[in-house]
Amino acid sequence: MDDYLVRAAAADAQIRAFACTTRGVVERARAAHNTSPVVTAALGRLLSAGAMMGSMLKGDRDILTLQIRGDGPVRGLTVTADARGNVKGYAEVPDVILPASKAGKLDVGGAVGRGRLSVIKDMGLKEPYAGQTMLQTGEIAEDLTYYFAASEQVPSSVGLGVLMEKNNTVKQAGGFIIQMMPFAEDAVVDRLEKNLRGIRSVTDMLEQGNTPEQMLAILLEGLKLQVTDTMPVAFSCDCSRERIEKVLISLGEKELRSMAEEGEPIEVNCSFCSKHYRFAPEELKKLYDMLCEDARKQREESE
Repeated sequence: MDDYLVRAAAADAQIRAFACTTRGVVERARAAHNTSPVVTAALGRLLSAGAMMGSMLKGDRDILTLQIRGDGPVRGLTVTADARGNVKGYAEVPDVILPASKAGKLDVGGAVGRGRLSVIKDMGLKEPYAGQTMLQTGEIAEDLTYYFAASEQVPSSVGLGVLMEKNNTVKQAGGFIIQMMPFAEDAVVDRLEKNLRGIRSVTDMLEQGNTPEQMLAILLEGLKLQVTDTMPVAFSCDCSRERIEKVLISLGEKELRSMAEEGEPIEVNCSFCSKHYRFAPEELKKLYDMLCEDARKQREESE
């Protein structure tokens, strides 16, 4: 099954819902960062959430960033997504190994620990919107459920899951987000809660062969589900040599000159996709000269 997400409404627009399957996205992230199983599960859950929350953005240029900073061994997770189903992410410490939880599952909560969840939306305004809540469990789905209620005042149910193969590749990954509108009737809320109680996990539904549409049909049974949109999801990084050059220039004249004078090549790695960019000493000297020339022109214009 190719990676994609669906957007839907139910109960005469009293509910809005999202569901996705993201096995390919999470496997791409695992391979790029060589993550351990527990980190793959943690990052994969956040990637699925990012894809669905990104689809909530209004503008094509809008960017969503999800950041988790915890006191567990993984230290932090970062995911960014846009409104077109493109998502990318990385873990601060990708090779964490932990024993299974008491339930016999990957201990994502233990890997993440206690800390904060930040949601940043860059919508082209002067300042991005930023919301922040304390982590509730470190399991990510519960933390996002709490974030929606506390920071955006939207009662929500979030389910996320990653299932690993015995060879530590990704077997299943995906999730759902269901949100109640302010005018939702009590009977609708009661029916949704009843449906949710009958669900074991996202990965169980995926393992049974359910598509995102079928997952929502199960979750919203009896609530007149209407799928409104379908969108492909992909692990996509927009890093480039030109972007890395701008980062090097932003270090300033002193730092760039020092690197050029050392006479050794440097290698810069993209945190999101692990792509390597190598710069020879003469290339660093060229960037330094460009920076000096730009500074000279700015001084002349200000005189």
